[in-house]
Amino acid sequence: MPNRQRLPGQAYLWLAVILFGSASPVVRKIVELGAQFPERNAVSLCNVLFVGNICALPVFLLIYRKQWTLNTLQQLPRRAWGVLLVVAILGGALAPSLLFQALSLAQVSSVLFVSRIETPILLALSVWLLGERLNARQLLGGLVCSVGALIPLLLPGGNTQSFRMADLIQVGTGEALAVLAAVTVAVATILSKRFLTAVPAGVYLVLRTGVGAGVFFSAALWLYGPPHFADVLSPLLWQWMLAYGSLFVALAQLCWFTGLRRATVLDAALAGSFVPAVGAVGAYFLLGEMPTGLQLVSGGLVLVGLLLCQGLNKLPWPRFGPGVNL
Repeated sequence: MPNRQRLPGQAYLWLAVILFGSASPVVRKIVELGAQFPERNAVSLCNVLFVGNICALPVFLLIYRKQWTLNTLQQLPRRAWGVLLVVAILGGALAPSLLFQALSLAQVSSVLFVSRIETPILLALSVWLLGERLNARQLLGGLVCSVGALIPLLLPGGNTQSFRMADLIQVGTGEALAVLAAVTVAVATILSKRFLTAVPAGVYLVLRTGVGAGVFFSAALWLYGPPHFADVLSPLLWQWMLAYGSLFVALAQLCWFTGLRRATVLDAALAGSFVPAVGAVGAYFLLGEMPTGLQLVSGGLVLVGLLLCQGLNKLPWPRFGPGVNL
């Protein structure tokens, strides 16, 4: 019998990019829909982040159950467990929390474009900590990407919440939180590249999702008290999150890993460059957000800069999807 033709790796990568890019506008739309109910909004950003991870966790356990064996876990060195815990807190709790808060304060397009400051930060950290070398094109790409990502931050729109930094410049509050999220992801990626290359993907994803959800829930309880999660068992919330967690979290990661196995790192980096563009298109159709002239310039510079940075096969492009994974 002839072998069945497999779907090419690039197709999986682009499907993952569509899901990753659509996640931010979908989250914002879900929260807006929940706010239309006369009672308290059970579909708050905090509930979405916590319950979305809880819904994605059993999917990851089902997919990667063969990696969760006693023998596999015993082979991991003690230092790897410590780094795993730190990376899980950074990538599974702190970064998504910052990004969710950013989405509540700024336009989705601005948040997505600003968050791509992660790429030049990765370049800088790779040269500094990993001893990587960059050519002139890659340096230029990092510079162009930085300029494009900083435009929405330093030139926020008139309806955007902002603050004055050092009494000199006006900075968008949501965009500033997106920068902090990008820095957090970059640090987690460098740690993963340096210490966790031998850790199976399934072990990492399950721990990051579970630990991230637990740390976020504990921190929110400590900061805001139990009433903050009073509606966490709402049927409406779980209906939305079962679909969101399975599709935009678990399926997106599964497609990304499948694509990485069947395609090259260059293919993955190229596809990941278009996440902000996909998110901007999703924000237009789902939220009616019309990009401003500055946002279009920002998005164009970010895209050009990311494309110039391609070919960095030795640099730590995230194994677990481009950008902050919600």
